[in-house]
Amino acid sequence: MSNYHFETQAIRNQTERSQFSEHSTPMYITSSFVFDDAEDMRASFAEEKEKNLYSRFSNPNTTEFVDKIVAMEGAESGYAFATGMAAVFSTFGALLRAGDHVVSCRSVFGSTHSLFTKFFPKWNIQTSYFNVNEADKIEGLIQPNTKILYAETPTNPGVDLLDLELLGAIAKKHDLLLVIDNCFATPYLQNPIKFGADIVIHSATKLIDGQGRVLGGVAVGKADLIREIYLFSRNTGPAMSPFNAWVLSKSLETLAIRVEKHCENALKVAEFLETQSNVNLVKYPFLKSHPQYETAKKQMKLGGNIIAFEINGGIEAGRKFLNKIKMCSLSANLGDTRSIVTHPASTTHSSLAEEDRLEVGITDGLVRVSVGLENVNDILNDLKQALEI
Repeated sequence: MSNYHFETQAIRNQTERSQFSEHSTPMYITSSFVFDDAEDMRASFAEEKEKNLYSRFSNPNTTEFVDKIVAMEGAESGYAFATGMAAVFSTFGALLRAGDHVVSCRSVFGSTHSLFTKFFPKWNIQTSYFNVNEADKIEGLIQPNTKILYAETPTNPGVDLLDLELLGAIAKKHDLLLVIDNCFATPYLQNPIKFGADIVIHSATKLIDGQGRVLGGVAVGKADLIREIYLFSRNTGPAMSPFNAWVLSKSLETLAIRVEKHCENALKVAEFLETQSNVNLVKYPFLKSHPQYETAKKQMKLGGNIIAFEINGGIEAGRKFLNKIKMCSLSANLGDTRSIVTHPASTTHSSLAEEDRLEVGITDGLVRVSVGLENVNDILNDLKQALEI
């Protein structure tokens, strides 16, 4: 279906119809599949033919979901996981060996940071960090045993951007695997493979689902690398459930139209926040004031739905802001139809020392807004009244 546009692929890329001629793909809630005879079973397990064996390996619903993401990202192959973090861990677990080294941007999701600092060292896998505004230092961190260059862009929660074209060039020059977490942008806004990424990871829990219903993750990229990830996952068992895959595949049918509206609302919210006297800083990729605005315009279609802004008054002001919110949700999730606000310094990142938080741009007054699909005036009114001193 490569000759079709993004939206059409998301809707028309479907599992082959059964004998019942259904218009919409049904759920295949089954743990296993049957074989015609001994030879069919032997050939299937020997992978001489493509056939579903067991839903931990593959299932029509997960295959449909993965095929859509593969097409959207311009990848060769993919595998779906129970969660976004299962996708992150399984990718590294499959591609790294004891003694390997990773170079990563310091601004990564907290659980990914924990993998790098608490768990991988037990297996003699080390990580070196560069700050989001110090990409010029990446090459100085590369060692003879460096295997992977890793980054999220835009970052969480600071909404900073890394230049994918630069990362791709560095990875190619030093024969590294470039792995990019594309969760904030989705395949609709950004395609890292076009800039040299070997593997692209998503937490499908976020904008891909878009309605706060199910968990999921996916990794897509080069076929030989995905094969390694598949074999690792086939044995370790982090597979996505058929039900979640069915929900997420349906979600992809409306991804483009949802994300367009998210971005339209978010830009208006970001522009509003820049006018508020008790807001120090607003970071949104498609604001001209964003330090990586030109990078955003080069590699993103629109700016996404996440805004970071700094409120005057530090941690206490951040808490008061949350307490005054009336309509928006207070939640650790993002990418929902419902607008969500969080204050990382007093919640998700409160266990970090101040110096560690500041290193990744999390100031005491930083607030993250995941802009939803409500009428934008209702979102603006809620934020305005919460910001009033």
